[in-house]
Amino acid sequence: MTIQEIFKLAAEKNASDVHLVANAAVLLRIDGELVEIEPKKILSAEEIEKMILSLLTEEQKQRFINDKELDFSYENKDETRFRVNLLYDRGNMGLVARVITEVIPTLEDLGMPKVVYDLANLQQGLILVTGPTGCGKSTTLAAMINYINQNRNCSIITLEDPIEFMFEHNRSTITQRQLGTDMVSFGQGLKHVLRQDPNVIMVGEMRDLETIGATITLAETGHLVLATLHTYSAAQTIDRIIDIFPPYQQTQVRMQLSVTLAAVISQRLVNKIKGGRMAAREILINTPAVSNLIRENKIAQIKTVIETSSKDGMVSLDHDLKKLYDTKIISKETAQAHMNNPELLEKFRII
Repeated sequence: MTIQEIFKLAAEKNASDVHLVANAAVLLRIDGELVEIEPKKILSAEEIEKMILSLLTEEQKQRFINDKELDFSYENKDETRFRVNLLYDRGNMGLVARVITEVIPTLEDLGMPKVVYDLANLQQGLILVTGPTGCGKSTTLAAMINYINQNRNCSIITLEDPIEFMFEHNRSTITQRQLGTDMVSFGQGLKHVLRQDPNVIMVGEMRDLETIGATITLAETGHLVLATLHTYSAAQTIDRIIDIFPPYQQTQVRMQLSVTLAAVISQRLVNKIKGGRMAAREILINTPAVSNLIRENKIAQIKTVIETSSKDGMVSLDHDLKKLYDTKIISKETAQAHMNNPELLEKFRII
């Protein structure tokens, strides 16, 4: 099979990812599980190298050879798009490609609660979408940008690596900037974005101290900023942001977050009974009580606030998993596997 045929097969099978590793069969991640598509067909390092190099321009080849890593987007002949990461494994080239859905999902498609619509209508503040790799963070951001595009007159600027969902101008004007081709670094892109007259800014990923600091500062300037972070829960997200700064800056960062943070949407994908996966979410809204806990460095108490503040639109992960179980979308085993307190599953049922 050619790399294009592998990509086409991945799209047909609704896979989320493609893995190519030297001296192994082609792997597709389907409903969270890695599956060999031809178990007896082992690809050599030379075959994989030939496949990978066929995807690249001369400039990309040189960057990959020099940096030993490369991220880029690729569109197959059938117009399916992929977010591709290239790497070296024991001296051999390897590839992991994420399948990008052609149709941009709506908030309704993703089963978002009303509070997320309210968040997308905010004029300013920082909204963080978090979770482990492959949990649909980019999809959630895309749905929120899509909602803003359809309902508000805004200038939206996205900074991505690489560009995943391709937006068309609707009520809003959307400028999509890709690392490497449209900007040198996230830091540089964020430094100059205020001169590009944005209302809404989307940062594909807050990767390091420079990007996190710049993103928080942008949210202080009266813009709505959406970003992602690889963290497991809302409380851990706040801890991670604060801890990345040196000790002498952490008090200032807590003050900034207590004012600028609008919400944290933390999610993970769970298997549905009837096949496929969907997101279970924890949602933290920055109420005065939460703001005070952040400012006073009492992050450990945030979990309790989430569990007792459903009236403010907050959702605990356990509550969301209970709801999915009670409505027969996920199994008892799946719910308990992801819950913080599995024994609570049968204490009460959500109607």
